[in-house]
Amino acid sequence: MTLPRLPRHAAYVHLSNPRRRNALSLQVLRSLRDQLIAHNTSPATGQRLFLPPFKPAMLTQLEQACNSKPTQDTSYAWLVSARAWARDRAGLPNMLVLASPNDSPERAPVFSSGHDLSELRALSPSDVRDTFRLCAEVMSLIRRSPALVVGRIHGLATAAGCQLALSTDLPVAHAAATHFQLPGAALGLPCSSPATAVSRRLGNGRAFRMLAMAEPVPAADLAGAGVCLVSGAADGDHAAQRDALDAEVLRTVERLAQMPAQQNAMGKWAFWTQAGLHGQHCDLRDGGATEDPRRGSGADGYEDAVDWAGRVMALHARSEDAREGFDAFAHKRKPVWVCLGGAADPGQDTSD
Repeated sequence: MTLPRLPRHAAYVHLSNPRRRNALSLQVLRSLRDQLIAHNTSPATGQRLFLPPFKPAMLTQLEQACNSKPTQDTSYAWLVSARAWARDRAGLPNMLVLASPNDSPERAPVFSSGHDLSELRALSPSDVRDTFRLCAEVMSLIRRSPALVVGRIHGLATAAGCQLALSTDLPVAHAAATHFQLPGAALGLPCSSPATAVSRRLGNGRAFRMLAMAEPVPAADLAGAGVCLVSGAADGDHAAQRDALDAEVLRTVERLAQMPAQQNAMGKWAFWTQAGLHGQHCDLRDGGATEDPRRGSGADGYEDAVDWAGRVMALHARSEDAREGFDAFAHKRKPVWVCLGGAADPGQDTSD
C-alpha cells in the first residue's frame, strides 16, 4: 500500500511490521524513536527540539527566552518566537502522521498488536526492562513533539498498540473497523503502562474497565473522547474504509497546515502542563516549584490553572505570528505566518 502524499510541512512516522501484525518489537520501537527524533532535530544545529518538561515552573524560562536578544543563546527561543522557529526548525515538519504503510485492502486491518510476546518471552529480565523503557520513551517523544502528531488508526489497536494510538495528539480512526483493547489482564500481564494513555484520553472509569475486563471496545463507542471517527461499514470493502480514513487524515493535516505551528506547539505544551494542576500547593506566580501551604488555591486547581495560563496567553501575544494574526484580522486578509517563512515586520519587537 502507498500512503497518500501529505501537504508541505507534514511527514509520516511509519509503523511497519506486517509479518507480526505491526507488533512493537525492539526493532520497531527503535525505528519509531529514531523517526521522531529525526523529525525534531535541527538540520542547522543538530539540537533536538522537543517541548520542555510539562512543569509550571518552566514558564519562567520560556518568558526569559522571549526577553532575550537574538544574539543570546536560549534553549527554547524557537518555542516562543515564530522567527526563531522558522530559523531553527527550517527543513523540519510541523505536523506528523503516524501510520502503517502495510494496511492491505485484501485483509482485515491491524493498527498494532502491541508488544511482541514471543520476543518478550525470549528476552532476559534486563532486556525486558529495556523494552518497556524504550516503549515509554517513544510515547513520551510523541507527547513532547512540537510537531503535532496525527494518528491514522485502522483496525485493532491492542495493548501497547492501543497506547500508541491514543498517545497521538489527534487520533483519527475508522469507527466501525477499529477496536481498542487492553487485553493483558487475561494473559496475566495487566496493561498498566498502556492504561496511562488510555486513562488520559478516555477518563479513569472507562480506562479501568478496559484494564480489568480486557474486552475490545469499538472505536464508535469513543465518540466525544477526542478521537475523530470516520463512518463506514465494518465488513467488506477494506479499500473503501482506507480511502475514507485517508481523506479525513488529509483534511485534518490540511487544517493544521493553515495554523501557525510555533503557536500550536506552545499551546500543546501549555495544555498538558495546566492539565496537571490539581490544586497542589505550589508557588506558580514566580515560577517556583516547591510545596508551600500558603500558595495554591486547592480544590480542583482551576484558579491556579487560569492564573498560570494568563501568563501563557501574554507570552502567546508576544510572538510575531500573534501580531501577524491581529494585523490580518484587522485588515481582513489571510495571515502569512512568520514561522512558515513569511516576512515579519522588522519594526516589530517581541521583547520588552
